[in-house]
This record gives sequence, structure tokens and C-alpha cells, in this order.
Amino acid sequence: MIAAMSAAPTPYRRVLLKLSGEAFSAAGAVGVDAAELRYIAQEVKAGRETGAALAVVVGGGNIVRGADLAREGIIHQATADYMGMLGTVINGLALKEALERIDQPARCMTAIDIPAVAEPFIRGRALRHLELGRVVILAAGTGNPFFTTDTCAALRATELGMDVVLKATKVDGVYSADPNADPAATRYDTISLAEAAEKRLAVMDQTALTMCRERGLPVVVFDFRQPGAVARAVAGEPVGTHLTID
Repeated sequence: MIAAMSAAPTPYRRVLLKLSGEAFSAAGAVGVDAAELRYIAQEVKAGRETGAALAVVVGGGNIVRGADLAREGIIHQATADYMGMLGTVINGLALKEALERIDQPARCMTAIDIPAVAEPFIRGRALRHLELGRVVILAAGTGNPFFTTDTCAALRATELGMDVVLKATKVDGVYSADPNADPAATRYDTISLAEAAEKRLAVMDQTALTMCRERGLPVVVFDFRQPGAVARAVAGEPVGTHLTID
């Protein structure tokens, strides 16, 4: 019997975490790496243990990158995007199993019906899982081609009444330029969603940024490779870059 979630001692009642597919693989590799998967599961569980309800949108770039396939001109972008969605399902199922192995109840819900392996995404059912303290893993993006998993994160956060979107990345925040290419790039501690969109900073795609802005959803971009970063971000501590509502 799973007890209902206790009141959250954090500034956020409900949190959506966006994880890239790259988080699931070792550097330069493809597929799901066991050590990386264990690390992700521990970080997600620690975030849930702060008391906030937690949903996770997963990418699939470690399995297949639909956009890259489409650019090659062999596969139509719609088909390539669906292939990418299936990659996110693989990651979602892996994360669900890893979480349950460490006694964190979880459910994987997909935007494409695959009843043999996962639940379909139904808003009311997802909310019930969150109320019962389960981590809800959201796979298959929006279920539509031509939309990124960043846009899925903004959409699901809106649907589920999330208080914030946490975007886990390989860098420690949002920079004025690519810090790997430009040594003069500076990191923002805070910046508005409007300014980030206007400057076209590498945060999320423009559709996702616009949706977050219109719906009043703040975004936190942080380095997922720092142990304990998820729990600190959920707790509202100053990690990464905070993208504020206008």
C-alpha cells in the first residue's frame, strides 16, 4: 500500500524534470549505460524525497536522433520523429525499472499507445499517480512529429499544474554563448524567459520557451552531473540559471 504524498517542504508542490537522452549513456556512446541509469535513478529518487510530486520527461537522443536522420534525406521527418519517440520509450522503461529497484514507485506513461509495455498518458491518471507519491515518467514526447521533448516538457507541465520545469543539462546554466566555443561567454544567474527567447539563447526551443512564458512556468537549467543537484533544484536552492516569469 503506497501512502499518499505528504505536504512538500519545498517552494514547489509539483515539479517537472526534463532529462535528455544523453544522460542515459556514457560519454560518446549510444544506448543505456547501467552506471548512468543507476545515477539517474538515485538523483530522481532524492528529488522525490524532498516531498514534491515529481514527473520526468525523457529524451531519446542516446537511442536515435530523428532530426539527424531526417537531415540525411533518406527518412521523412515525420517517420524519423516517431523513431525518436520510440527511443524515449526505451529510456522511460529503463528509468521506471531502475527506480523501482531502489524502492521508489514509478509509472511510465506514453503519448503513443503501447499497452503491452506502458500506460497511455491520461491526465487524470497521471495526477493520481503523483498524489500517491509515484514518479511519473512521460515518454514518446507529445505523440506528434515536429515537436521536441522540450516542448513536451512545457506541455505536460502545463497540463499537470507543475510549479516549475527543471531542465537537466551538461552545463551549469545558461550562457551568453556556447562556453565550449567562446571563452568570453558569461553565465546568467537569472534571466527572464522573454529575454532568453529574444536573445535566442540555447535553453529550449522557441515553442517551449513561448509556452512556458505564456503559462507562467519558471525554468531552472542546471548541471545534472553534480551529485544532489536535482534535490537542490527541487528545494529551490540557487543552482544553475533561473529563468523567471516576465
